[in-house]
Amino acid sequence: MNTTVNPPSASIGSLITERAKSPLFLLAAAFLIVCVLLALPLVVPIGPMYWDVLIYYDASNRIFEGQVPVIDFFTPVGPLGYYLFAGWVTLFPNAQPALLAHWSLLLVTAPLMALVLWDVGQRSRGIGFAVLVPFLVFVLLPFNTREFYPFPGSDAFGIYNRQVCQMLYVLVAALMFVRNRYLLVALVALIMTALFFLKITGFVAGGVIAAYAFFAGRVKFRYALEALTIFAIALAVIELASGMVSQYVMDVLRLVQMNSGTLLPRFLQSASINFGVVLAASALAIVLLWSDRQKLLERFSSGRKTSLASAVSTVLDHHGLWLFAVVFAGILFETQNTGSQAFIFLAPLVVAILLKAPKLLGKPVVLLSVLGLSAAIVLPPALFVIERAARTYIGSVKNQPLAQRNLRTLGAVNMRSEVAVRAEHMLNFYPEHRSLYTDLTNAGELPTPVLYSDYDFQITYLGNVDAAIDSIRKLESDKGIRFDTLMSLNFVNPFPWLMDRSAPLHIAIGADPTRAVPDPGSTEEGAVAQADLILLPTCPPTTANAMLYDMYKSALTQHRRIQLDACYDAFVHPRFFDALDR
Repeated sequence: MNTTVNPPSASIGSLITERAKSPLFLLAAAFLIVCVLLALPLVVPIGPMYWDVLIYYDASNRIFEGQVPVIDFFTPVGPLGYYLFAGWVTLFPNAQPALLAHWSLLLVTAPLMALVLWDVGQRSRGIGFAVLVPFLVFVLLPFNTREFYPFPGSDAFGIYNRQVCQMLYVLVAALMFVRNRYLLVALVALIMTALFFLKITGFVAGGVIAAYAFFAGRVKFRYALEALTIFAIALAVIELASGMVSQYVMDVLRLVQMNSGTLLPRFLQSASINFGVVLAASALAIVLLWSDRQKLLERFSSGRKTSLASAVSTVLDHHGLWLFAVVFAGILFETQNTGSQAFIFLAPLVVAILLKAPKLLGKPVVLLSVLGLSAAIVLPPALFVIERAARTYIGSVKNQPLAQRNLRTLGAVNMRSEVAVRAEHMLNFYPEHRSLYTDLTNAGELPTPVLYSDYDFQITYLGNVDAAIDSIRKLESDKGIRFDTLMSLNFVNPFPWLMDRSAPLHIAIGADPTRAVPDPGSTEEGAVAQADLILLPTCPPTTANAMLYDMYKSALTQHRRIQLDACYDAFVHPRFFDALDR
């Protein structure tokens, strides 16, 4: 009797080849690629509202000094994203900011998606790839699904909105495909906890989806209770350790009160901006419901023999109604967003719908409608993001880098030559015509409604920060002083991070006075009054900066206002007056 024994190397090679064909391998490879790219000193094209990414560095600087988000300073969203970014910037200090901020959530989403894929992979590797590939497109490419400016550029704004959409993607994938009871409970609890601390509107949207899963019977009462218990325990532990949860809830209520008057218009805006996907998903839902109308009636009648609740859940657990529920959650989330990867979390649900498409072979019209509408939901956002990435990165081959001395990785951007020329012109124009822009500000107007999206404004801002740091250091050197606490009467405050200084406690980061800066109380005013140097950009004066000055001016009465340079005024604390007068 002859026996053939495969050599160990062949067995190992076969095992590696087999593993390489799994979705988990692709996910691990993507994570590794991200780490490699973050380790490289990459430069990306400037994009609209690029300065949004500076908020993460302000928060990280505060965290490294021992300040606690929510407790020690007001945040426009939850603290999770800032903690994740602080951890990643420690590992990759030379990473490009826009890439680092976008990819930082992978530390949470990658393990959770791996668990989903592990469960799905036990039944079908193909389904695993169908769920994973769209996820990777949006996770790897740091772009919003809506273009905010005609020129190609990096989307460094809307980052936490994109991250919420990616978390919701994992949630929908888990609810659609995970069959292991204990794993599903753990996933729902972990995802909802992450959403709570990422952005509260994302938590609300996730809650709508999770609640629908419960009423549809996809998550049994006991499972839901277990997930809720884990979530409550996590919040209780964090609350007992830091008091963060209660303060966070209070801050959210303050923001809701500030923005309550705009909710209905934003709800309509959310639906209209995303009209294409909303229409396609709604049409697909109607097609599915109409096609199964007889089955639904039979299910309801059969379920009533057991109980009314059973009959209702049987009907609710239909892909058509699932589409309506997830679309509603998506519209609700998008009411407070400027940039996002809106409705990408419909993709796992579409995969689940397509898996049942073969049953429609006897209904060719319905089948073609389902296939066409499914494509209309999934393909446009994915193709748009891919197109934007290609246009941005390929088109940047001839771009010129930003010349800078003090910006570190925050200046790792490049631009078209015409943008550079315009920025240079505006740097000279703004100081000479300051009164013109002051008059505009007094009239409550910006030079253009899209000022903060204009690439030349973003380049000019970075150049002014670069020059202001030189001016601060020269002032300190000439007078023999050091300003330890730096504040900026502006949307962002990159100075403490760039100069290894401190930011005042209790002051909001991402300071949009119209939406995200509550009226200061005695605590905030006291912190401002103690700040060593408070910077006010003047190239150009803007309505938002004027509003911030008005909010804090009562705390600046003892400070002395000086012209730091052509594009920055500064308020100096009285403790430095003697040195200034020398």
